[in-house]
Amino acid sequence: MPSPAALLLLVLLLPPPVRAAESETETGARDLRLETLVPPPEGCTELSAPGDTVHIHYTGSLEDDGRIIDTSLSRDPLQVELGKRQVIPGLEQSLLDMCVGEKRRVIIPPHLAYGKRVPPSIPGDAVLRFEVELVALSRASYWQKVLNKVVPLLCLGLVPALLGLIGCHLYHKASSTRLSKKKMKEEKKNKAKRK
Repeated sequence: MPSPAALLLLVLLLPPPVRAAESETETGARDLRLETLVPPPEGCTELSAPGDTVHIHYTGSLEDDGRIIDTSLSRDPLQVELGKRQVIPGLEQSLLDMCVGEKRRVIIPPHLAYGKRVPPSIPGDAVLRFEVELVALSRASYWQKVLNKVVPLLCLGLVPALLGLIGCHLYHKASSTRLSKKKMKEEKKNKAKRK
């Protein structure tokens, strides 16, 4: 027979019971929802991936009332380098694995959009709807991908090294004895007199 402490531990480690209706509602509200409006062209082999630069036309609106908050249709396409956090996370995720010519509708929950910190035209914790069309795709070269991964690591290593060198320089400068100009002139005079 298990001890009461073992039973208590077992009860604490078990996940709390969740009703099915609640879990579906929560995950539906927390997940990104994608819908393909215009399928990718036949024979599309170049899918967008992190590091690529995509050119998109988009229209963003509020899911609740359909009010348009921003659109690029009246201007040049927006250029986004995937993986650089240049747009809200939900929009960036929706741009992955797209082909040129494909059009999608994405419903973005607040935690993948602006959350409570929003621009003035958007209410807090708003669910957003974007219609996105991939107009052009620029592949990242091998060296661009390497630089994007290596440069941040180099910076992380160089900053402490530079700070250490500056600290050593300042320490040596502070600990060395320096003669004043007046004393240096006196020493020169004394050397001249000795000769």
